[in-house]
Amino acid sequence: MSAPDAGHCERDAGLVARAADAVRGAIAPRQPRVAIVLGSGLGFFGEQLEGTVRVPYARIPGFPQPTVLGHAGELIAGTLEGVPVVAQSGRFHLYEGHDAWTAALPVRVFAVLGVRTILVTNAAGGIRRTFRPGTLMLIADHLNLTFRNPLTGPVEEGDERFPDMSDPYDADLRALARRVAAERGIALEEGVYAGLLGPSYETKAEIEMLKRCGADAVGMSTVAEVVAARARGLRCLGISTITNAAAGLGAQALAHQEVLETAERVKDQLASLVRGIVREL
Repeated sequence: MSAPDAGHCERDAGLVARAADAVRGAIAPRQPRVAIVLGSGLGFFGEQLEGTVRVPYARIPGFPQPTVLGHAGELIAGTLEGVPVVAQSGRFHLYEGHDAWTAALPVRVFAVLGVRTILVTNAAGGIRRTFRPGTLMLIADHLNLTFRNPLTGPVEEGDERFPDMSDPYDADLRALARRVAAERGIALEEGVYAGLLGPSYETKAEIEMLKRCGADAVGMSTVAEVVAARARGLRCLGISTITNAAAGLGAQALAHQEVLETAERVKDQLASLVRGIVREL
């Protein structure tokens, strides 16, 4: 597997259409309106859907198998609160050697399938000092510090060449999320997510830099997907589960196992929040 390339990468121009055809055929007659991207340790949410059909990535052209613990490697189509949805259980991370175009491939497939709203979730390290493991953070904006962009190269059919990223996370959807959280008694913070390349966790100096840049949380995903979604005109909502304090802000050494354990601890709150949001859609 080659290293990520910040520039143009060779790709199959018809891959998005073929992948969408494969998914459409596998989930018919379901027609999802909302896509939910499940972050590390959040694959449990697939069990919340009703009338599901599961499509392993091996059956979808261009979809590689995830290599990270907590990412199953399948699409799950079904209904949630009566709304037809598709859940992506397993991301393609840049640090696994994928380019940004591949990381965003599922988003483009969702758009072709007719999805108009995408809800991205992730596990993140908390930079804001008031954040504790288990905090849920609504993403208000992001910093793309991966220095990779899924729009690099020839314009993909259906993409806008220069999408407006001044408000990538839909203001109305964020207001809806805050209202649902208040109604359900769920504490919901809001802040800026910094997306880094990974896979190493950040140094103390890097966290100090991110703090000065205005970041409240840091992770290794999400930004490529949201950029591609906006280029397709999709409405985006993002929720981070703060699974640990970032480097230098906590007493423990950072470990992926802690990420999974914290995600497990707050899964009921996150599931309730997402269900409430989707019901209103």
